[in-house]
Amino acid sequence: MRRGRRREYDDSPRPSVANPREVLLSETLAFVRAASECVGVRRISLLGSLATLKPAPKDTDVLVLLDEGLDLAELAPIGRRLKGRCNAINLAADVFLAEGEGRYIGRICRYRECRPRTMCEAHHCGLRGQRVHLNDDLHLVTLAPALVAAPPFDLWPTVVRRAKAPVDVEALLLAPLEGHSPDRDQGAGGNL
Repeated sequence: MRRGRRREYDDSPRPSVANPREVLLSETLAFVRAASECVGVRRISLLGSLATLKPAPKDTDVLVLLDEGLDLAELAPIGRRLKGRCNAINLAADVFLAEGEGRYIGRICRYRECRPRTMCEAHHCGLRGQRVHLNDDLHLVTLAPALVAAPPFDLWPTVVRRAKAPVDVEALLLAPLEGHSPDRDQGAGGNL
């Protein structure tokens, strides 16, 4: 039996669309608009590779700052919808959560209902009398306090830029959230 060379695992994204950044930004915008309606959501921010010039990011990463102890029942389906829509194009999404004055607590759980699963990596699953819809897998993923306090872009309740925005982030996410379009502001696009 002849064995070939061991292949390196290629974890580069393989999106099923020609312009994955555009789709990820569109889905992020839809998430922000829906999540901003949830009671107890105080801030929504963009971080990760989509906030950079990386041509083929593997996901969108949003950070949601919540009131302390907020029930996640209203926010969780919105987060799962974002994940599902990104998964539909072979990419991913993460909804990171912080509460109070910026203490990172985990991510939105990918499961609709809590029940025993071998793939569940939460330390305190809702089954154990803990917070439902919270994946507190802090042993796998955590955010630095400085990043939680000052992410590259705040998207809601007001847009705040702490980094230079890529052109597509500016046009497809930040400008719509500010309530204007670059075309209108530059006098293009005809009469309104």
